[in-house]
Amino acid sequence: MLLKIPQVLTAEELNTIASSLEAAEFVDGKLTAGWYAKQVKHNQQLSKGTDRTQKLKKTVETALDRNLLFQAAVRPKAIHSLLFSRYDPGMSYGRHTDNALMGKWRSDVSFTIFLNSPSAYEGGELVIETADDETGYKLAAGEAIVYPSSTLHRVDRVNKGTRFVCVGWVQSWVRDLGDREILFDLETVRRSLFARDGKTDEFDLLSKSIANLLRKWSD
Repeated sequence: MLLKIPQVLTAEELNTIASSLEAAEFVDGKLTAGWYAKQVKHNQQLSKGTDRTQKLKKTVETALDRNLLFQAAVRPKAIHSLLFSRYDPGMSYGRHTDNALMGKWRSDVSFTIFLNSPSAYEGGELVIETADDETGYKLAAGEAIVYPSSTLHRVDRVNKGTRFVCVGWVQSWVRDLGDREILFDLETVRRSLFARDGKTDEFDLLSKSIANLLRKWSD
């Protein structure tokens, strides 16, 4: 399931992140690429292991933890391997798929959080391929897109300005993409029923089914 999520980060969080990134040290993005992805990865990333990086990671993780749409769609067991990336003019990330395993975690879902306005740079679309088409995404600052880690995708060349994003991966409690989508649809209906009618017999039965499916499918 591919999903756009609005307002993952608040204006205050975006300002704090932007100020921090402007003063930060970036390194060659190839340092965190797989052996074949190094050939097509041309960007920069925030140095890992610094206090600055840890604080920024905590800000993003807290934002994702409180976002109900992200939680319902992704069912995160672990949010991991967060990277803050910078694309200056001429930089891009060619067609690739994400590594299945990253350290001790599996990548089921990938996400990109856009950290600056799309008017701040030209080009730089995140392009995600489907079976018979491809779609480019260039979202507002603070918005995120989540998509299966199994997809082929790329970042087109930045022609002007600078593109800042946070990318990361999730090992989900529910490994199968189709199962996650079923649970998301059911959760959406459950919340709609509750908003309209409160706690009813139908709501209770639906809650029971969601809980039992989670028991069956959780990994």
